[in-house]
Amino acid sequence: MNGWTVVLVRETRGFLALRDEWRSLCESGRASVFNTWEWLFGWHLQLGGRRQLFLLAVRDGSGLLAGVLPLSLEERWWGGVRLKWLRWLGDEGVGSDYLDAILRPGDEAALTEVLADALERLRHEWDILELSDVEELSPTVALLEARCRARGWHLERTGRNRCPYEVLEAGERFDTFLARTARADNFLRRRKWLERQEGFSITRAEKPEELARALPEFFRLHALRWGTRSGLGAPDVQAFHQEVVPLLSAAGKVRLYLLSVGGRAVASVYALRHGRTFSYYNAGYDPEWKSRSVGLVLVGETFRDALAEGFSEYDFLRGTEAYKSDWARRQRMTVQLRITRPMSLGDWVVRAQALERTARNVLRDALPEQVLTRVRRLRPRGAGSHSEMAE
Repeated sequence: MNGWTVVLVRETRGFLALRDEWRSLCESGRASVFNTWEWLFGWHLQLGGRRQLFLLAVRDGSGLLAGVLPLSLEERWWGGVRLKWLRWLGDEGVGSDYLDAILRPGDEAALTEVLADALERLRHEWDILELSDVEELSPTVALLEARCRARGWHLERTGRNRCPYEVLEAGERFDTFLARTARADNFLRRRKWLERQEGFSITRAEKPEELARALPEFFRLHALRWGTRSGLGAPDVQAFHQEVVPLLSAAGKVRLYLLSVGGRAVASVYALRHGRTFSYYNAGYDPEWKSRSVGLVLVGETFRDALAEGFSEYDFLRGTEAYKSDWARRQRMTVQLRITRPMSLGDWVVRAQALERTARNVLRDALPEQVLTRVRRLRPRGAGSHSEMAE
């Protein structure tokens, strides 16, 4: 590990200065689109106001960027105690999946050790390290668990979200793929009907000027479908997407689909593209067109493009809505890791919260089913995931 140096970046200008090296590092490894500089910088500018940057950047002996732990520091109060909470950048408000350390391939073990040492040296600056929505099979999970055991740190691991996805075969034709899905006949029938309608079109926005016109249409259609139940209607979340879409466009990582009839958009898909993965991030449609399955048709067209463009995976991201199983046969899990040092304030709080959860579960098991049913009915309902265009 000789030669590694770690720099703590706390200022926006330092984050900006890492842009080109961060991009190169993301392209060389297994990082997802949600770990890209574009996504996280946009989140920091629009949604990170309550938090202080806490980026740990690791350089090798030649001065090259070899790893980044993209964290932020937030102060919270719990039981009258102020806690310093380290969390991922981008982990709130925008449904970022597969958040992770960004590590140079081949050096993951050494870099994780270096980062754990840095967190130990900075131990007085944080009480709880919370890493949400990490892919369960990410090397970071196993490596961090091993480092925590070696240091005697407490690590709490819990499940988060299931993410349906489909592996796309190299050179596979869309009609061959479609034949093995559950909605092939319906897709073909609805597609043919739409083709006969005046003004039918499917457009793909990728350039900044195209996206600037398509993004308001996407927001409109999403609002038509979900109204106030969707978090996408929040002004700060829309400001985030208005910030991040041009950044992603410059890197070739975003595409907005619009399906129109009679010159008016009736369905939209917000897609993200990174490496060999095509991700279905979110969608919307006009409920008046539900019976014509405009959402189904547009999802099919995104699969058509993903196959034609040589992507090896189509990811629906978080949420197990029934319609996703019509297209995708596999699932992966994300987890949350909470790390604290023994006998610390953070360790005491995490253990107290675990006891609270246990007590709630005991109470739940003791309550009659009719009482639980009434409680469930009182819970607010919302869209709850990235992708909500089942019909």
